[in-house]
This record gives sequence, C-alpha cells and structure tokens, in this order.
Amino acid sequence: MHNPTTDSLGPLRQRARAALERDDVAAAERDFSRLLEQVPEDAEALQFLAARHLSRGDAGRAVDMLGTVSRKQPDNASVWYQLGSAQMAGGDFATAADSLQRALERVPRMFVARLRLGISLQQLGREDDALVAYFSAINSAQAQGRWLSDQTTPPGMREAVKFAMSYVDIGRHNLFDAVIEPLRQKHGAGALERVEHALAIYLGEKPPNLPDARQKPKFLYFPDVPSQTFYAQDRFPWHRDLEAATETIREELREVLNQGADKLEPFLGTHEPEALYTHLSSSGDEDARWDAFFFYRHGDRYDNHCRRCPKTIDTLDAMPLVRIREHGPEALFSVLRPGTHILPHRGVTNTRLVTHLPLIVPSDCALRVGGETHVWEPGRCVTFDDTFEHEAWNDSDQTRVVLIVDSWNPDLTDVEQQAVSDLVAAIGDFNRACELPDAT
Repeated sequence: MHNPTTDSLGPLRQRARAALERDDVAAAERDFSRLLEQVPEDAEALQFLAARHLSRGDAGRAVDMLGTVSRKQPDNASVWYQLGSAQMAGGDFATAADSLQRALERVPRMFVARLRLGISLQQLGREDDALVAYFSAINSAQAQGRWLSDQTTPPGMREAVKFAMSYVDIGRHNLFDAVIEPLRQKHGAGALERVEHALAIYLGEKPPNLPDARQKPKFLYFPDVPSQTFYAQDRFPWHRDLEAATETIREELREVLNQGADKLEPFLGTHEPEALYTHLSSSGDEDARWDAFFFYRHGDRYDNHCRRCPKTIDTLDAMPLVRIREHGPEALFSVLRPGTHILPHRGVTNTRLVTHLPLIVPSDCALRVGGETHVWEPGRCVTFDDTFEHEAWNDSDQTRVVLIVDSWNPDLTDVEQQAVSDLVAAIGDFNRACELPDAT
C-alpha cells in the first residue's frame, strides 16, 4: 500500500496555498481535495474544505471534517472556533457553545468567538450567560482597539456587534436594577432616587456632572452629596472612641514592628521597583517601600493579625466600617518607610471615605488631597474623600505609621448604604464572571 510522504505532497500543498494567495479559490479547492484523497486526515486541507462546504450551506459536511481535525489537534483554538461556527450554522447551538468555550479556554482573547458564544447561549435561552459572553466580547475587542466604531468593526460584523452592545446595555441595567428592587419595594422609590442616579452614571446612561473638577472616582460616583476633600470630625462620632484608644493601639503596633518587617506585606503586592515606579518614589538612597499589616483586606478578615492585636480589632469592630461582601471592610496599619512618596492617585468611589489615625508620625511627613496639604497629628483622626487626587510622603529618616479604615460617607442614608452594598457586590460578581479586573 502506497503511503504518500511529506515531500511528495509538498508541491500539491504549495500549489493550493499559491492559489489562495492569488484569490483563486476554485484552484485551491481542487488541489486541497486531491491532497485530502491521499491523506484523509490532513488538517490544513480539512479546514479549508470545511470552510468551502460551509459557504455552500453544507454545515453537516463541514462539522464532520472539523470534528476530525479537532480530534487530531485538540489544542488548536482556531479549529474549535471554526467547528463551533459550523455547528451554529447547522442549528446545533448547545454543541457550538461547548466548542466555542474550548476555543476560548485556549485563547481567551478571541473576542469573535465570545460574540458567537453569546449568540449561541441566547439561542439556548441562557440569557444571563449570554449577557456575560457579549459583555466579555465587547471588552476584549475594545481592549485590542476593535469595535470602537464602524471603522474598527468589519462591515459583516457591524450589525451583530451593535446588537450585542444593545443587549448588554439593556441586560446590565435590568440586572443591577433588580438588585435594588427589594429595597425600593420596602422603602419607596424616593428613598432610592440617588442610588438609581448613581447606577445610571456607572452604566453610562447619564453624565456624572461632577461639581468639583478635582474629583474623579475610578468606579462609582454617588451624586447629589457635597464634594469636599477633608471632612469635619463632628460628622463621625466614633472618632472619639478611636482617638481615645490611640495609646493602646500604638502599643500593639510596636509589638508588631518589633517582630520584624517579615510580618508585614507590601501594600501594592510587590516590592519590585520596576512594578512600582508609577505608584511610589524615593527621596533617599533606599528603594521606596510601603508596607501593610492588614486586619481586613477587601472584606477578608486576617484572623492571625487580629489575634495579635486584640484591643485594636475590638476597637475597629465597634466602628461603622463599610461591610460589602468581598470588598469591605478595609483596615490596616499603613507603614511608610523613610524617603517614600506615595505618588498622586485616586480612589474608586465617594460612597466611602478614608480615615487615618496617626500613630507614629516623624517630622517631614504629610498628606495632600485635592491640592490641600494636611500634616498628621498623632492621635487625631483625619477623614478625606480619596476620589480626589491624593498623595502622601515621608521625607524623614524614620518610619511613619497610620491606622487606615474605610467608613461610609455620612451623607448617605442607611437605605442608600444598603443599596450601594448590594450593588457593589453584584457588580463584582458580574465582572468576575466576565473575567474582568475588579475596579473596587
């Protein structure tokens, strides 16, 4: 029995490829068909001929051919994508969704595959899953400079992309509006008006119309509350208890510091200078270093740390901290090493504010918010809105430490705080399903 060699098939394959280069599809099809007669499982020939069958409406034949290739090349994302597209053309949306998922597992940035996945899931009646797929497709495409306009969208895809965008706009609004509906039913529509306005701004349905140009929240802007950099202490009755505990908290802090820097962790997740140059700078010979000893981080409680500082955590747990599933509270000892400058940056939302209780404050240390400078006073709380650009520095030769806690903006009602908690958690869930970074 004759088995053709790679060398003997070379000229045939080259002729087929050359025909494609000069757009002679018919000649390419003839040569690939001859090649397939000699090697029935040749992947290149099968993929090309499957596309030709699909163009003529023979989805079944295309699926058969591509199924052969997928078994031979199970890690080839383009094969799974092509197979999924053929299965969609044949009306087998369930199997198509599985094939497209396999393509995306191998190459997550295939935004056209995500778009087709959304179509398949919608056809299957899986509306929530389709919403995630469409939103992920749009975000992935736009992150790569595509689907930003008609000019960056192929003509044959424009209607499908516009449909996906409309589907996402309606779907996200309905999804997040449903989150606050129980509170609306319980407390009345009037109690949620500002929350609805905030949601509309987040979704891009309304402009933020920020009253202060210095304020630019990265995630969620809550409208119709005063915009200000620093807040008066009389807005926070719990400041008195926190300040009264200063010496006790400082004693526990010193025990932590005495046990060495290895008990701390980098606030930004790394100490590598090349990863931090946009966040930190140093005025001395040593690298900039911003460390943390967390009690709560994104809502997670650090039990070992809490046990080491029992009086501190008792004080914190008696405070009205922001509690949002997988997001808050946030509470820590913030340890700024000598010569370190935290460069200007902005926070995510004005629904919560940041409070510092200064514990160890050398000279030449300060905080600047919205261009207004504040010099820490040991044992005296300062609260500010971090959606204004802010920075902090330690130009001394000693370590500076403040206790940082997040609390609700006092201009939100209890109902609004609950609604924001529910919304932020739901947005986080949705973004995680879409494999997006969490902005909060």
